[in-house]
Amino acid sequence: MVIQWSDSLILLLAIALAAVLIYLPYLLVGYARFRVGYDLAAPRAMFDRLPAYAQRATWAHQNSFETFLPFAAAALIAYVTHGESATTTWAALIFLAARVVYSGCYIFNVPLVRSASFVIGSLATLVLFAVGLDAAGLNFGF
Repeated sequence: MVIQWSDSLILLLAIALAAVLIYLPYLLVGYARFRVGYDLAAPRAMFDRLPAYAQRATWAHQNSFETFLPFAAAALIAYVTHGESATTTWAALIFLAARVVYSGCYIFNVPLVRSASFVIGSLATLVLFAVGLDAAGLNFGF
């Protein structure tokens, strides 16, 4: 039996999954904090004692917050304006894949691929904005 998911459902699920992806890099930070000895009195001060991969995971986590808001706004605009389509579905899925690659490349220190995945995720967000605004009547010609 094949499950048929609508484009609008995929948009909403992509927003939820993007919110979850924010915290995946932070799992490594938690592990590293446990390994170096978590300091309840000064948890932020222990950042310098973390291994390099955990510091990069912190930065990936922080960047995930920065990219989530525009993505969620774009996906919601596409959803509310009934602009959902195969294009928006692919844009949302590409954004999610790009974020997974971005975080992994940040943690494993692969800057060129990390930067490329950031650009790809940003372009996917721009596609969602364009399709949503086009559906709202701001004709971009899509």
